[in-house]
Amino acid sequence: MEISALLTSAGINISICIVLLSLYSILRKQPSNYCVYFGRRLVCGGARRYDPFWYERFVPSPSWLVKAWETSEDELLAAAGLDAVVFLRMVLFSIRTFFIVAVVCIAFVLPVNYYGQPMVHKEIHLESSEVFTIENLKEGSKWLWVHCLALYIITSAACLLLYFEYRTIAKMRLGHITGSASKPSQFTVLIRAIPWSPEQSYSDTLSKFFTNYYSSSYVSHQMVYHNGIIQRLLRDAERMCLSLKHVAPEINCKPTLRPCTFCGGPTATNSFHILSNEGDSVKGMELGELSMTTTTTEQERPAAFVFFKTRYDALVASEVLLSSNPMLWVTDLAPEPHDVYWKNLNIPYRQLWIRKIATLVGAVAFMFVFLIPVTFIQGLTQLQQLSHAFPFLRGVLQKKFINQVITGYLPSVILILFFYAVPPLMMYFSALEGCISRSIRKKSACIKVLYFTIWNVFFVNILSGSVIRQLNVFSSVRDIPAQLARAVPTQAGFFMTYCFTSGWASLACELMQPMALIWNMVAKVVSKNDDDSYETLRFPYHTEIPRVLLFGLLGFTNSVIAPLILPFLLIYFFLAYLIYKNQILNVYITKYESGGQYWPIFHNTTIFSLILTQIIALGFFGLKLSTVASGFTIPLILLTLLFSEYCRQRFAPIFHKHPAQVLIDMDRADEISGKMEELHKKLHNVYSQIPLHSQKSSTSKAECSTTPLVNQELPDPKKLKPEEGDAIAKELWGFQGSDAGHEHDAKSCPSASPDHLSPKMIELHKRN
Repeated sequence: MEISALLTSAGINISICIVLLSLYSILRKQPSNYCVYFGRRLVCGGARRYDPFWYERFVPSPSWLVKAWETSEDELLAAAGLDAVVFLRMVLFSIRTFFIVAVVCIAFVLPVNYYGQPMVHKEIHLESSEVFTIENLKEGSKWLWVHCLALYIITSAACLLLYFEYRTIAKMRLGHITGSASKPSQFTVLIRAIPWSPEQSYSDTLSKFFTNYYSSSYVSHQMVYHNGIIQRLLRDAERMCLSLKHVAPEINCKPTLRPCTFCGGPTATNSFHILSNEGDSVKGMELGELSMTTTTTEQERPAAFVFFKTRYDALVASEVLLSSNPMLWVTDLAPEPHDVYWKNLNIPYRQLWIRKIATLVGAVAFMFVFLIPVTFIQGLTQLQQLSHAFPFLRGVLQKKFINQVITGYLPSVILILFFYAVPPLMMYFSALEGCISRSIRKKSACIKVLYFTIWNVFFVNILSGSVIRQLNVFSSVRDIPAQLARAVPTQAGFFMTYCFTSGWASLACELMQPMALIWNMVAKVVSKNDDDSYETLRFPYHTEIPRVLLFGLLGFTNSVIAPLILPFLLIYFFLAYLIYKNQILNVYITKYESGGQYWPIFHNTTIFSLILTQIIALGFFGLKLSTVASGFTIPLILLTLLFSEYCRQRFAPIFHKHPAQVLIDMDRADEISGKMEELHKKLHNVYSQIPLHSQKSSTSKAECSTTPLVNQELPDPKKLKPEEGDAIAKELWGFQGSDAGHEHDAKSCPSASPDHLSPKMIELHKRN
């Protein structure tokens, strides 16, 4: 690929980024878009909508970048949890590592590659990208020791930073366990595959078993029920509450006319009918009365949450086999109540292994289907080679700008569009596997997306490019390093354009939130909905972590082969750090988390990237007939593997198991302070499949920061008057704003209990 095509792709993506970043800095200041760009703060009560007019609202400003940069890690941990901190430390690790890599490779490796052969160089924009790769060195070159030395520096720096990060995050993980002393999940074990008995119910069987074998530690249990109908009714009721919030609260119920958005004709709005008083028999019935006590034993599922007296007792019960039959009485430490994936608890345990095999087969089949678009994309990047087989392409290649757009910009855009279908499908596969919690499901989807991305973006592109170039593809296992060494430099141009499009432009789109923005505009313009209702979002770790790891893989594998990509990767990681931090602080809600369990995925993938880089370099040293460089590379591979094994033995168990020493110390501290009985009382109702209003309120508070960030670009409430509708809404729904010190989840509906309503709402409740 020519440098001019790379510059064309870079220019297009830079223009897109500048436009989108400028639009974002304007749109985020518009009060009508607060629910799009400040969803987290609105849920936590850190902001309210005001609609003043001031000049700065329509002028782009970089102040959000400064505020994202100034936010400390402690503030981020308090606001978004450990997973968000771990993710941003991944990005920080990439910045530090690739800064060292870029300095070494740009200063030493790139000049050696460029002047590797005696030749007359053209102007930079007319050169081919292969001139800047190791391919430009002649065989037996004495300058290959520079590449070998750079490889040692890169590996040493990456391993040293990995060790310090792993050690720090392991301490954070332990702090996360000790800091959540009141979490009920530490006292709870999820039991599945309870044996069926025709003489008694599942509940009686479980109670008899644990009373017999765990009488000293067993407290009580909560059965899992098949209550899909009740949950659907509850969801419908919540949606009805949200629909009522969109209606102006005129108690006289007189219909008004408003011109239609499309035809201009009058349409009746804000009108509803008073139904006949047929619900007297259920008058005064509250949501709290809709409990599982009315559920029959036929609705019980062979799964339950069992509560123990101490954390250590729960840990022991979750780690040992409860029965001689491993397919019965299966135990796991319970997830947090708001993290439970209730739907999968109804799946029989004996089906899980079949489901895992089926999802594996489905994911592999989808990988092979995805070969078709990837091969087509590689054909676009290799138009020069395809023009010999298809002469009609020569006319397209004669038009220089079109040729540059097709070969430099279009392939990466098409690949990204196809990749939009991957995360939802992998999330669906992970749900089919039977994950017991939402965090485990997202972690499983993250691993699947990671494998899929690395396979298709890196390996399949190399393979298909080699086929198009009519190169021999892996004739034997011993030829793999050499074949990779031949193929990677030829794809350096495509990897750079992919960095522009999937990196820079995707970050700008993430900042803009185009789908949420369009939906908000449709709701306000077409539906005439002036309410600030919105859907709170969860951070997409299953898409963003694989993207960061993919660019890390591309950076390592191209560092000594084609170092021209490194400055562009550094720009991506720096932008990612600021944009992701801004989004985590303002947009995304942390409802559940894994406790930092994404870091082992990052660590293992980084080690894989380093070893793959060393194997590719070993193949190149062999092709260039440098036995000294090849001899020094083999010990480096072994040392990297030893480092990986040491980290696996030293730190990895902390992320998979809870240390008994820590849990026993927590139990003793609670017994001395007298908190243990209070914790036992809270266990009975915390794992309810139908969340009550009090539980929803506590969950909403748990999602919000303990130190909400209120001093950001929103107008000062003391200087501005709220909209007229705010006062009416406050009177009708009993809404308490952030200035009263209350936190409110705008997504949830008010309680059905009249105690939570204003006098007007009580009157309306009685009339209906």
